[in-house]
Amino acid sequence: MKIVVAIKQVPTRDSHLQIASSGKWIEEADLSYEMNEPDAYALEAGLQLKEAHGGEVLALCAGPARVAQTIREALAKGADRAIHVEEEYGPGMPGPYMDPLATARLLAAALHGEAPDLVLTGLESDDLGYGQTGAILAELLGLPHATLVTHVERREGGIRVTRELEDGWFQHVEMPLPALIAIQSGIYKLRYATLMGIKKAKTKQVRRVTAADLGVAGAPADSVMVDRLYLPPRTRRARLFEGTPQQAAAQLLEKLRFERVI
Repeated sequence: MKIVVAIKQVPTRDSHLQIASSGKWIEEADLSYEMNEPDAYALEAGLQLKEAHGGEVLALCAGPARVAQTIREALAKGADRAIHVEEEYGPGMPGPYMDPLATARLLAAALHGEAPDLVLTGLESDDLGYGQTGAILAELLGLPHATLVTHVERREGGIRVTRELEDGWFQHVEMPLPALIAIQSGIYKLRYATLMGIKKAKTKQVRRVTAADLGVAGAPADSVMVDRLYLPPRTRRARLFEGTPQQAAAQLLEKLRFERVI
């Protein structure tokens, strides 16, 4: 069973973010980066399926040279090999960092010839949070897909997945293979890379390609672009209700109803 896990590198969660001088993106010079947490759960799902049914896990990542650190982490945790789509892009420029369609096109092109049985992605990225790349990638690859998946079970000729819906409801879906699923965060206990895994990662294959190698053109002119990035203004808006406590409570209730809070 060949399993592909798409991973992304994002700024660490405790990063102190500052707006760049261009006003179009954040200042990246002093940031540290880590594997996108939802993608870490997708990787864990892939590794558990491999341990249960055999096969290989291929980590797929697009980004600049620095994402090699995240790829090495995936290999150290148990992925067998990796593809690094090397793509440099700048703040405010159309490209895979800003546009889920451009990202999906790169990933789809990188998978040409791989013929995976299952493609796994995280539900969304911690930085931009579009939650669209997996669904678009499934469309480009012509695969059935499911999102919000909390459990994957191998069945004869396919898989059975459990999807988390609203209000505590779950949906069970039978899917043929090959397929693409987006894994819900928090469904597994994430493993740590062992010392032996870190050593083995140094010898595992990482195929590096560029968009030009894949024959993928740059992002189209109407691609998603950031025009301005800014912090929300801080304002103080307080209102004091006069009268007795009963009168103040009545005024507050009327205000909340007017604002459609209740």
